[in-house]
Amino acid sequence: MEWGRSWVALVVALLLASLVWILSNLSQTYSGTVSVPVMARCNLEGHQSLSSNTVLVSARCRTQGFRLVREQSRRERKTLVVDFSPVDLHRTGTETFCVIGGAINSYVNQFFGDETTVEAFITDTLRFIFPRENHKKVPVEVPMTVHCRSQFMQSGPFRTSPDSVTVYGEDARLEGIEKVSTGRLVLSDVHDTRSGILRLNPIAGVRLSVEQVGYELPVTRYVELRSTLPVEVRNAPAGHELQVFPATAEVVLRCAFPLVKDPLPEFRIYVDYKDFAASINGRCVPHALRLPTGVLEYRVQPEVFDCIESAQ
Repeated sequence: MEWGRSWVALVVALLLASLVWILSNLSQTYSGTVSVPVMARCNLEGHQSLSSNTVLVSARCRTQGFRLVREQSRRERKTLVVDFSPVDLHRTGTETFCVIGGAINSYVNQFFGDETTVEAFITDTLRFIFPRENHKKVPVEVPMTVHCRSQFMQSGPFRTSPDSVTVYGEDARLEGIEKVSTGRLVLSDVHDTRSGILRLNPIAGVRLSVEQVGYELPVTRYVELRSTLPVEVRNAPAGHELQVFPATAEVVLRCAFPLVKDPLPEFRIYVDYKDFAASINGRCVPHALRLPTGVLEYRVQPEVFDCIESAQ
Protein backbone atom coordinates (compact mmCIF):
# COMPACT_ATOMS: atom_id res chain seq x y z
CA MET A 1 0.00 0.00 0.00
CA GLU A 2 2.79 2.35 0.90
CA TRP A 3 4.55 1.45 -2.35
CA GLY A 4 1.44 2.44 -4.33
CA ARG A 5 1.22 5.78 -2.60
CA SER A 6 4.88 6.46 -3.28
CA TRP A 7 4.37 5.66 -6.95
CA VAL A 8 1.46 8.09 -7.24
CA ALA A 9 3.45 10.79 -5.46
CA LEU A 10 6.37 10.23 -7.83
CA VAL A 11 4.14 10.52 -10.91
CA VAL A 12 2.53 13.71 -9.61
CA ALA A 13 5.96 15.17 -8.84
CA LEU A 14 7.19 14.32 -12.32
CA LEU A 15 4.11 15.90 -13.92
CA LEU A 16 4.51 19.05 -11.86
CA ALA A 17 8.21 19.22 -12.70
CA SER A 18 7.44 18.77 -16.39
CA LEU A 19 4.78 21.47 -16.25
CA VAL A 20 7.14 23.88 -14.52
CA TRP A 21 9.84 23.09 -17.07
CA ILE A 22 7.48 23.68 -20.00
CA LEU A 23 6.13 26.91 -18.55
CA SER A 24 9.64 28.12 -17.78
CA ASN A 25 10.85 27.39 -21.28
CA LEU A 26 7.80 28.83 -23.05
CA SER A 27 8.17 32.05 -21.08
CA GLN A 28 11.61 32.53 -22.61
CA THR A 29 12.18 34.49 -25.83
CA TYR A 30 12.63 32.57 -29.07
CA SER A 31 12.98 33.30 -32.77
CA GLY A 32 10.65 31.93 -35.38
CA THR A 33 8.62 32.74 -38.47
CA VAL A 34 5.25 34.43 -37.97
CA SER A 35 2.77 35.13 -40.77
CA VAL A 36 -0.38 37.24 -40.67
CA PRO A 37 -2.95 37.98 -43.42
CA VAL A 38 -3.44 41.73 -43.93
CA MET A 39 -5.98 43.88 -45.75
CA ALA A 40 -5.08 47.53 -46.29
CA ARG A 41 -7.29 50.51 -45.55
CA CYS A 42 -6.35 53.94 -46.90
CA ASN A 43 -7.92 57.15 -48.15
CA LEU A 44 -6.76 57.18 -51.78
CA GLU A 45 -8.65 59.65 -53.95
CA GLY A 46 -10.70 57.89 -56.61
CA HIS A 47 -10.43 54.44 -55.01
CA GLN A 48 -12.31 52.34 -52.50
CA SER A 49 -11.00 52.69 -48.98
CA LEU A 50 -10.44 48.95 -48.39
CA SER A 51 -8.20 46.74 -50.54
CA SER A 52 -9.94 43.94 -52.40
CA ASN A 53 -7.11 41.48 -51.75
CA THR A 54 -5.30 40.07 -48.73
CA VAL A 55 -1.50 39.95 -48.40
CA LEU A 56 0.30 37.41 -46.20
CA VAL A 57 2.97 39.31 -44.25
CA SER A 58 5.77 37.03 -42.98
CA ALA A 59 8.74 37.91 -40.79
CA ARG A 60 11.39 36.36 -38.58
CA CYS A 61 10.32 37.43 -35.10
CA ARG A 62 11.50 37.22 -31.50
CA THR A 63 8.76 36.77 -28.94
CA GLN A 64 7.72 34.60 -26.00
CA GLY A 65 7.50 30.89 -26.65
CA PHE A 66 3.80 30.89 -25.76
CA ARG A 67 3.02 33.39 -28.50
CA LEU A 68 5.31 31.76 -31.03
CA VAL A 69 3.72 28.33 -30.53
CA ARG A 70 0.24 29.83 -30.68
CA GLU A 71 0.93 31.75 -33.89
CA GLN A 72 2.66 28.85 -35.64
CA SER A 73 0.00 26.32 -34.69
CA ARG A 74 -2.99 28.28 -35.95
CA ARG A 75 -4.71 26.74 -38.95
CA GLU A 76 -6.95 29.73 -39.63
CA ARG A 77 -5.71 33.23 -39.01
CA LYS A 78 -7.90 36.25 -38.55
CA THR A 79 -7.34 38.83 -41.27
CA LEU A 80 -6.02 42.13 -39.92
CA VAL A 81 -7.25 45.43 -41.34
CA VAL A 82 -4.32 47.86 -41.15
CA ASP A 83 -4.58 51.61 -41.78
CA PHE A 84 -1.80 52.74 -44.13
CA SER A 85 -0.67 56.29 -44.78
CA PRO A 86 -1.15 57.41 -48.41
CA VAL A 87 2.52 58.47 -48.56
CA ASP A 88 3.59 54.85 -48.01
CA LEU A 89 1.47 53.46 -50.84
CA HIS A 90 3.18 53.79 -54.22
CA ARG A 91 1.08 53.36 -57.35
CA THR A 92 2.32 50.57 -59.64
CA GLY A 93 -0.81 50.17 -61.73
CA THR A 94 -4.30 51.56 -62.30
CA GLU A 95 -5.56 49.98 -59.10
CA THR A 96 -2.38 48.48 -57.63
CA PHE A 97 -0.36 50.08 -54.84
CA CYS A 98 2.76 48.79 -53.07
CA VAL A 99 4.37 49.26 -49.68
CA ILE A 100 8.09 48.62 -49.92
CA GLY A 101 11.36 48.92 -48.02
CA GLY A 102 11.57 50.77 -44.76
CA ALA A 103 7.93 51.86 -44.94
CA ILE A 104 6.89 48.34 -43.92
CA ASN A 105 8.77 48.72 -40.63
CA SER A 106 6.37 51.50 -39.63
CA TYR A 107 3.57 48.96 -39.27
CA VAL A 108 5.32 46.26 -37.20
CA ASN A 109 3.10 46.77 -34.17
CA GLN A 110 -0.07 46.61 -36.26
CA PHE A 111 1.11 43.37 -37.89
CA PHE A 112 2.55 41.45 -34.94
CA GLY A 113 1.68 43.34 -31.75
CA ASP A 114 3.69 45.29 -29.22
CA GLU A 115 5.34 42.26 -27.59
CA THR A 116 7.02 41.00 -30.74
CA THR A 117 10.34 42.15 -32.18
CA VAL A 118 10.88 41.73 -35.92
CA GLU A 119 14.38 40.56 -36.82
CA ALA A 120 13.81 40.56 -40.57
CA PHE A 121 10.87 40.71 -42.96
CA ILE A 122 10.51 37.74 -45.29
CA THR A 123 7.84 39.59 -47.28
CA ASP A 124 9.66 42.62 -48.67
CA THR A 125 6.84 44.06 -50.81
CA LEU A 126 3.15 44.37 -50.01
CA ARG A 127 0.90 44.68 -53.07
CA PHE A 128 -2.66 45.83 -52.51
CA ILE A 129 -5.46 46.34 -54.99
CA PHE A 130 -7.77 49.32 -54.42
CA PRO A 131 -10.60 49.21 -57.00
CA ARG A 132 -11.56 52.52 -58.58
CA GLU A 133 -14.78 54.16 -57.41
CA ASN A 134 -17.05 56.89 -58.80
CA HIS A 135 -16.32 60.16 -57.05
CA LYS A 136 -16.44 63.95 -57.16
CA LYS A 137 -14.86 66.72 -55.09
CA VAL A 138 -17.14 69.27 -53.44
CA PRO A 139 -16.52 72.23 -51.10
CA VAL A 140 -17.10 72.16 -47.36
CA GLU A 141 -19.73 74.59 -46.05
CA VAL A 142 -19.86 75.66 -42.40
CA PRO A 143 -23.05 77.42 -41.22
CA MET A 144 -21.98 79.87 -38.51
CA THR A 145 -23.32 82.15 -35.85
CA VAL A 146 -20.43 84.22 -34.46
CA HIS A 147 -20.63 87.07 -31.96
CA CYS A 148 -17.41 88.89 -31.09
CA ARG A 149 -16.78 90.82 -27.91
CA SER A 150 -16.93 94.60 -28.19
CA GLN A 151 -13.81 96.01 -29.91
CA PHE A 152 -12.99 92.62 -31.46
CA MET A 153 -13.67 91.42 -35.01
CA GLN A 154 -12.79 88.78 -37.57
CA SER A 155 -9.42 89.69 -39.06
CA GLY A 156 -9.25 87.26 -41.99
CA PRO A 157 -11.16 84.63 -43.93
CA PHE A 158 -12.67 81.66 -42.12
CA ARG A 159 -10.84 78.51 -43.26
CA THR A 160 -11.38 74.79 -43.04
CA SER A 161 -8.75 72.11 -43.55
CA PRO A 162 -9.42 70.50 -45.90
CA ASP A 163 -11.65 73.02 -47.66
CA SER A 164 -13.13 70.34 -49.92
CA VAL A 165 -13.81 66.61 -49.65
CA THR A 166 -14.21 63.73 -52.07
CA VAL A 167 -17.59 62.03 -52.19
CA TYR A 168 -17.83 58.42 -53.38
CA GLY A 169 -20.93 56.64 -54.66
CA GLU A 170 -23.12 55.90 -57.64
CA ASP A 171 -23.27 58.53 -60.38
CA ALA A 172 -26.99 59.08 -59.83
CA ARG A 173 -26.37 60.02 -56.19
CA LEU A 174 -23.30 62.13 -56.90
CA GLU A 175 -25.14 64.33 -59.42
CA GLY A 176 -27.25 65.97 -56.72
CA ILE A 177 -24.41 66.68 -54.28
CA GLU A 178 -22.79 70.11 -54.68
CA LYS A 179 -21.41 70.61 -51.16
CA VAL A 180 -20.90 68.92 -47.82
CA SER A 181 -21.88 70.77 -44.66
CA THR A 182 -21.01 70.53 -41.01
CA GLY A 183 -23.14 71.14 -37.97
CA ARG A 184 -23.71 74.81 -37.17
CA LEU A 185 -20.74 76.51 -35.49
CA VAL A 186 -21.94 78.81 -32.70
CA LEU A 187 -19.38 81.07 -31.02
CA SER A 188 -20.08 83.89 -28.58
CA ASP A 189 -17.95 86.48 -26.77
CA VAL A 190 -15.11 85.77 -29.18
CA HIS A 191 -11.99 87.79 -28.37
CA ASP A 192 -9.18 85.70 -29.84
CA THR A 193 -8.55 83.36 -32.76
CA ARG A 194 -10.64 80.20 -32.49
CA SER A 195 -9.87 76.79 -33.93
CA GLY A 196 -11.22 73.29 -33.56
CA ILE A 197 -12.74 70.26 -35.25
CA LEU A 198 -16.12 69.97 -36.95
CA ARG A 199 -17.81 66.74 -37.97
CA LEU A 200 -19.25 66.54 -41.47
CA ASN A 201 -22.93 65.69 -41.82
CA PRO A 202 -23.20 62.20 -43.36
CA ILE A 203 -25.04 61.84 -46.67
CA ALA A 204 -27.10 58.71 -47.21
CA GLY A 205 -25.84 56.35 -49.88
CA VAL A 206 -22.38 57.87 -50.31
CA ARG A 207 -19.00 57.77 -48.57
CA LEU A 208 -16.93 60.83 -47.65
CA SER A 209 -13.13 60.89 -47.88
CA VAL A 210 -12.96 62.35 -44.33
CA GLU A 211 -15.41 62.45 -41.46
CA GLN A 212 -14.29 65.76 -39.94
CA VAL A 213 -12.46 68.97 -40.81
CA GLY A 214 -10.40 71.44 -38.84
CA TYR A 215 -11.35 75.12 -38.77
CA GLU A 216 -9.74 78.44 -37.88
CA LEU A 217 -11.45 81.78 -37.31
CA PRO A 218 -8.89 84.61 -36.98
CA VAL A 219 -10.02 87.30 -34.55
CA THR A 220 -8.21 90.38 -33.32
CA ARG A 221 -8.83 93.50 -31.30
CA TYR A 222 -9.40 96.65 -33.35
CA VAL A 223 -9.42 100.41 -32.99
CA GLU A 224 -11.52 102.81 -35.08
CA LEU A 225 -10.13 105.89 -36.83
CA ARG A 226 -12.39 108.55 -38.36
CA SER A 227 -11.65 111.26 -40.87
CA THR A 228 -13.14 113.39 -43.64
CA LEU A 229 -11.44 112.78 -46.98
CA PRO A 230 -11.88 114.20 -50.51
CA VAL A 231 -13.42 111.92 -53.11
CA GLU A 232 -11.08 111.53 -56.09
CA VAL A 233 -11.96 110.61 -59.68
CA ARG A 234 -9.95 108.00 -61.57
CA ASN A 235 -9.84 106.61 -65.12
CA ALA A 236 -11.52 109.67 -66.67
CA PRO A 237 -10.49 109.94 -70.34
CA ALA A 238 -8.78 113.09 -71.61
CA GLY A 239 -11.20 115.94 -72.18
CA HIS A 240 -13.75 114.66 -69.64
CA GLU A 241 -14.30 115.98 -66.15
CA LEU A 242 -16.44 114.33 -63.50
CA GLN A 243 -17.87 116.28 -60.61
CA VAL A 244 -18.75 114.32 -57.47
CA PHE A 245 -21.41 115.35 -54.95
CA PRO A 246 -20.69 115.57 -52.11
CA ALA A 247 -17.01 116.22 -52.74
CA THR A 248 -15.93 114.75 -49.39
CA ALA A 249 -16.83 111.65 -47.42
CA GLU A 250 -16.77 110.52 -43.81
CA VAL A 251 -14.47 107.50 -43.52
CA VAL A 252 -14.25 105.02 -40.63
CA LEU A 253 -11.29 102.63 -40.59
CA ARG A 254 -11.12 99.58 -38.37
CA CYS A 255 -7.47 98.77 -37.73
CA ALA A 256 -5.72 95.95 -35.91
CA PHE A 257 -4.64 96.95 -32.40
CA PRO A 258 -2.05 98.10 -31.53
CA LEU A 259 -1.46 100.49 -34.40
CA VAL A 260 2.00 100.26 -35.90
CA LYS A 261 1.47 103.26 -38.18
CA ASP A 262 -1.32 105.77 -38.80
CA PRO A 263 -3.01 104.54 -42.03
CA LEU A 264 -5.05 107.69 -42.75
CA PRO A 265 -2.32 109.57 -44.69
CA GLU A 266 -2.14 106.63 -47.15
CA PHE A 267 -5.86 105.99 -47.44
CA ARG A 268 -7.65 107.25 -50.57
CA ILE A 269 -11.20 106.87 -51.84
CA TYR A 270 -12.29 107.45 -55.41
CA VAL A 271 -15.10 107.16 -57.92
CA ASP A 272 -14.27 105.23 -61.08
CA TYR A 273 -15.28 106.95 -64.34
CA LYS A 274 -15.95 103.50 -65.85
CA ASP A 275 -18.66 102.95 -63.22
CA PHE A 276 -20.19 106.31 -64.12
CA ALA A 277 -20.17 105.53 -67.85
CA ALA A 278 -21.92 102.20 -67.18
CA SER A 279 -24.52 103.69 -64.82
CA ILE A 280 -28.03 104.76 -65.76
CA ASN A 281 -28.52 107.63 -63.31
CA GLY A 282 -24.93 108.75 -62.70
CA ARG A 283 -24.79 107.41 -59.16
CA CYS A 284 -21.55 105.64 -58.19
CA VAL A 285 -20.21 103.61 -55.29
CA PRO A 286 -16.79 104.71 -53.94
CA HIS A 287 -13.72 102.47 -53.87
CA ALA A 288 -10.59 102.41 -51.74
CA LEU A 289 -7.40 102.84 -53.75
CA ARG A 290 -5.64 100.39 -51.49
CA LEU A 291 -5.87 99.22 -47.91
CA PRO A 292 -2.83 100.27 -45.89
CA THR A 293 -1.21 97.63 -43.70
CA GLY A 294 -3.25 96.94 -40.59
CA VAL A 295 -6.62 98.11 -41.97
CA LEU A 296 -9.17 95.32 -41.51
CA GLU A 297 -12.18 97.03 -43.07
CA TYR A 298 -13.57 100.47 -43.84
CA ARG A 299 -16.90 102.28 -44.15
CA VAL A 300 -17.70 105.33 -46.25
CA GLN A 301 -20.59 107.74 -45.73
CA PRO A 302 -22.48 108.40 -47.88
CA GLU A 303 -22.42 104.98 -49.55
CA VAL A 304 -23.40 106.38 -52.98
CA PHE A 305 -22.33 109.62 -54.71
CA ASP A 306 -24.04 111.63 -57.45
CA CYS A 307 -21.76 112.35 -60.41
CA ILE A 308 -22.14 114.83 -63.26
CA GLU A 309 -19.91 114.94 -66.33
CA SER A 310 -18.84 118.24 -67.74
CA ALA A 311 -16.83 118.87 -70.91
CA GLN A 312 -13.54 120.66 -70.49
